[in-house]
Amino acid sequence: MKRIGLISDTHGYIHPRVFSFFSNCDEIWHAGDIGNIETLDKLQKFKPTRAVYGNIDGGSLRQELNEFELFNIEGLKVIIIHIGGYPGRYSQKGRELIQTHKPGLFISGHSHILKVIADRKNNLLHINPGASGNSGIHKLITITKFIIDAGNISELEVFEIKRKFN
Repeated sequence: MKRIGLISDTHGYIHPRVFSFFSNCDEIWHAGDIGNIETLDKLQKFKPTRAVYGNIDGGSLRQELNEFELFNIEGLKVIIIHIGGYPGRYSQKGRELIQTHKPGLFISGHSHILKVIADRKNNLLHINPGASGNSGIHKLITITKFIIDAGNISELEVFEIKRKFN
């Protein structure tokens, strides 16, 4: 059993309450648009972190991270990509990854919109944790956490707080 904290679109900012929300997590997964290497370092010092780069992430993050991650954990195949779309509207790369690797969990970011959607056609769960940074169109900061055990996802929780606009 693994407890996973899922975050995306930090754009260089981590809300202080993220750390308490993720305190019981075994790993943190970041679905891109991290913003800078310092933000990634903060997460990595807090918990083991898997991350992908997003469209705003520059050289140092692109040298350290991949466009997508594909891995198995607790009996579940997972794909994380920043621009992946969602059921019925996957990006071309997202569609190709799903068709080739047949994951049980497909995670993307980019839209700044929290989505949890069962994709029955592809037999997977799609999660986009929304945005947790202070840049973008979103009005709420959102992140999620969940448990993966024996290939099943359970106890999905959402943290949301009103974003402060500068």
